[in-house]
Amino acid sequence: MATNPAATPPNLPKSGAISKGYNFASTWEQNAPLTDQQQGAIVMLSHAVAESPFPANLAQERTSGQDNGLSVSTKDNNFGNSEAIEAILVNTNQFYKWFTDLESAMRSETEEKYQHYVNTLTDRIQTCDDILRQVDETLDLFNELQLQHQAVATKTKTLHDACDRLVIEKQRLIEFAEALRSKLKYFDELENITSNFYSPSMNVGNANFLPLLKRLDECISYVENNPQYAESSVYLLKFRQLQSRALGMIRSHVLSVLKSASSQVQAAIRSSGGNKASLSEGVEASVIYVRFKAAASELKPVLEELESRASRKEYIHVLAECHKLYCEQRLSLIKGIVHQRISEFAKKEGLPSLTRSGCAYLMQVCQLEHQLFDHFFPSSSEDVLSLAPLIDPLSTYLYDTLRPKLIHETNVDFLCELVDILKVEVLGEQLSRRSESLAGLRPTLERILADVHERLTFRARTHIRDEIANYIPSDEDLNYPAKLEQSADVKSETASPDANPDVFKTWYPPLEKTISVLSKLYRCLEPAVFTGLAQEAVEVCSVSIQKASKLIVKRSTPMDGQLFLIKHLLILREQIAPFDIEFSVTHKELDFSHLLEHLRRILRGQASLFDWSRSTSLARTLSPRVLESQVDAKKELEKSLKATCEEFIMAVTKLVVDPMLSFVTKVTAVKVALSSGTQNQKIDSVMAKPLKEQAFATPEKVAELVQKVKSAIQQELPVVMGKMKLYLQNPSTRTILFKPIKTNIVEAHVQVQSLLKAEYSPEEKRTINMVSIPELEAELDNLL
Repeated sequence: MATNPAATPPNLPKSGAISKGYNFASTWEQNAPLTDQQQGAIVMLSHAVAESPFPANLAQERTSGQDNGLSVSTKDNNFGNSEAIEAILVNTNQFYKWFTDLESAMRSETEEKYQHYVNTLTDRIQTCDDILRQVDETLDLFNELQLQHQAVATKTKTLHDACDRLVIEKQRLIEFAEALRSKLKYFDELENITSNFYSPSMNVGNANFLPLLKRLDECISYVENNPQYAESSVYLLKFRQLQSRALGMIRSHVLSVLKSASSQVQAAIRSSGGNKASLSEGVEASVIYVRFKAAASELKPVLEELESRASRKEYIHVLAECHKLYCEQRLSLIKGIVHQRISEFAKKEGLPSLTRSGCAYLMQVCQLEHQLFDHFFPSSSEDVLSLAPLIDPLSTYLYDTLRPKLIHETNVDFLCELVDILKVEVLGEQLSRRSESLAGLRPTLERILADVHERLTFRARTHIRDEIANYIPSDEDLNYPAKLEQSADVKSETASPDANPDVFKTWYPPLEKTISVLSKLYRCLEPAVFTGLAQEAVEVCSVSIQKASKLIVKRSTPMDGQLFLIKHLLILREQIAPFDIEFSVTHKELDFSHLLEHLRRILRGQASLFDWSRSTSLARTLSPRVLESQVDAKKELEKSLKATCEEFIMAVTKLVVDPMLSFVTKVTAVKVALSSGTQNQKIDSVMAKPLKEQAFATPEKVAELVQKVKSAIQQELPVVMGKMKLYLQNPSTRTILFKPIKTNIVEAHVQVQSLLKAEYSPEEKRTINMVSIPELEAELDNLL
């Protein structure tokens, strides 16, 4: 079967449209990508055309072929014929011929369809090539446009940068001009401020005065902080001249207003029909305080401005002058009232009452003045020195009134009361409660208190010297033990034996005066001053008691003198115990005794006074030595008390057991002699005898001395115990003092009993009849 060359599909023309189209699509996809919504629409469209339906002619042929079997019916759709070819197949040749014709017809029909499709594609490719050519031309135009755009953009950016630089330069010049203007305005203000301050209508009361003053301060501060500017020193000098003028105007204005206020107050006092004396009953009256406050109210804004600028030295000086002017005007108003009131107190009242009333009145005045001062100078009221020109003269009136009376006051009780008033009531309570308003009074009150302390110390030393150290006792003062017996009789007559109102009458007067003055001074004087006075008082009191004891020994008995001394030293020790001080004082003295030997060497020519080569040693030699000695009155008191108690104990012991002590002493002497004689082989016949054969140690002699001791214990010792009870009312004190006496008596009996046991027979001991130790102790205990 021959083939139709016409049926062979021709080769498609090769064109760059496909590759260019692909490149263009790729570039387009990269430069202008589709959005998700656009891509979704394309996907939906592709699904919709995925299965396109058969054309109508193909669908009809397909249907007829299925229905007729070998009967073939064809329609030439290409040419629009509706003619049907029907053939009856008789033999094979006809079939083959029919089939060949049919195959040719089908091939011709198929090629025609594809040829038509190729032609169509060729047209489409040509169209695409035209489109691509136009696109290329368009791209070339776009590239040329882009280059032109870039050139324009570059020129535009250059112009923009130049504009920015111009704007920045303009802003910099504007800022520079503003900075220059802000700096020059301080200098330009000189003319404006000068014209205003020198204006005839300008005064402190003018509404523009304070703003101008503030502007002037700002200009001065700026010029001071920038001395590098040209002519800054000249401008600063002119500004300061204006400031001095302004501050002078303020000072004159303050003085004028204060004088006017004072004149109004004085006029009000005169118009009330009285004088300052009639108002002295109420210094806080409205005519002096409220009227003055109202009259000077216009000063408050100016003074507040001054205080707000008190950090500058010029204003500090002006403010201090205003304080002084204020204090002078206030002092001229109230000094007469205060002086007269204090004078009235001095005429009517004693020193303690005058001190209390004067201080209370002065504190009231100071508090009112502080309140008024705080109204005008609220920031300066805390400074004590601000009101000093007013408070000091007022407090001086009180000080000048009290000091002459203090100098002539001799009563220690009054002086102690003054200390209590000033220290506790005034300085302790009043000033602590109103410390801020009364702080200006503290120096004067402390000065008065110091004068009282000084006077009290002097009077206390005088009292100690006259009433204690140089006390001359009377017969009644030394009438011991009669004075104690009289007191005991009075005590026995009272309902309560423990209550004895006259207990101090049994004391030696210097002791009572010592305790009294120390108890008064303890809370009134400083610890250092009181320590010195207490040490001196205790020392001279102890000496005075010892002198009185010696006089009592001459008048009565040695035992009375000893018990008197023990009694009063114990009382003194007990009474000074509550004082929480050390009764020790260090004395320093200059010692020139070593100079005597050096002067002798100079006179003998062994040393020269003008030998400057040894000036150091010469200066050291001629300089006095400083000797320090510490005196502790309390330790000296303990020492004297201990020595007196030991003397009393030995005296009582000797009074009771002296025969036994003598006997023991002789026996000891004999034994010592026998011991030394045995070694030397030289023994006296008398000394060689046994102890009981000695003349002083016979049983009869021993019995006699034992009887004497027994009689002394029964007769003398109760008398001693009675005196002890009379002098020492405290049982524990008597027990402590009697304990060593009892020990000595028992010890003497023990020694004698040991000698009797060693040297005498039982019959001789029974003859001697010495009491046993337990019985002796029981007898001695019964005496307490």
